[in-house]
Amino acid sequence: MESFSTDVETSVSTSVPTGELSAAARAAVAEGIPAETRRGYAGDWQRFTAWCARTGRRALPATGDTLTEYLTHLKTEDKSPATMDRALASIAVAHAAAELPKPSTVGARRVLKGHERERKKSKDPRRSPRRAAAATPPVLRKMVAATDTTTAIGRRDVAVLLLGFALAARRSELRLLDWADVAEVEEGLAVEIWRPKVNHEGPLGVPYGSNPATCPVRALRAWRHHLIETGRPPAGPLFLRIDRHGRIAHPMRRNGKPIGDPTGRISGEGIGDAVARAAARADLTAPAGLLPDLPPRWSGHSLRRGFATAAKQAGKDLIETGRHGGWADGSKSLAGYFDQARIWDETNPLYGIGL
Repeated sequence: MESFSTDVETSVSTSVPTGELSAAARAAVAEGIPAETRRGYAGDWQRFTAWCARTGRRALPATGDTLTEYLTHLKTEDKSPATMDRALASIAVAHAAAELPKPSTVGARRVLKGHERERKKSKDPRRSPRRAAAATPPVLRKMVAATDTTTAIGRRDVAVLLLGFALAARRSELRLLDWADVAEVEEGLAVEIWRPKVNHEGPLGVPYGSNPATCPVRALRAWRHHLIETGRPPAGPLFLRIDRHGRIAHPMRRNGKPIGDPTGRISGEGIGDAVARAAARADLTAPAGLLPDLPPRWSGHSLRRGFATAAKQAGKDLIETGRHGGWADGSKSLAGYFDQARIWDETNPLYGIGL
């Protein structure tokens, strides 16, 4: 897939004058958007431009009417509200990258709100947002207990699970960690982590865990020792891909051409796969309750949500939790996780009233 910046440049060159910004400058602006967000926007933008071509509408600059018609089209396909909202965001970013005024979204937002209401009123759980299940400490203990840590992939996966939880890391942040970013100190680990969405100065502290089996410090130490024992230098990417034969950072090819990160760095999808594998080993993927065909959704985001849930359950401060996990102050997503974790804590008004 072409990059989002390339897609926008192509649309600009065929639709409107490019102004004074060079292609390099437009690409640099696009680079300011996190890579995973850019990939999502690229798909959204391609779908929007393809729809415009089919319907004889102009993608760039787009009109408010075009956006309203496009959101209506997505509604008829029963796309999720989150998908529709991201589509609007990708169109807005494309206009900003092309230095064009953003089209009005008043009509499109009304379509989106109406679609949200319809889905809620239907009470169909299959039309509800499929959030990642929360990998809280009790869940992590089950995942770790079911993992064979005598293997390379087992040691790596346990270190991914526990350090990812301890940092409340996005999978893109976790995969970018290098050896030099994580220093073992007397108290535990001092981690320099790159947060693309917030400004962060200085390292994060990850103390020793009270349970050795689920201690992120010990898990990472075991993984690092394994790498050194297999002859890898203590430098470069911290987490590496491992193939089904147990080969670490083995070169990959497709149709005779090299693919994957040449350094062997794990991909974001690899982080998510590690979580899903651990859940399957621990029998956490079986459907339950009233939704026999909707099993829990385990992904890389499960670690981040699990951290937020556990922090709320432990009575931690919302702001301090957010700053440790890289959420912006006032984050709606973090507040939502806290709200979801709050239904069974002491703030529930049913506790203590003698029912």
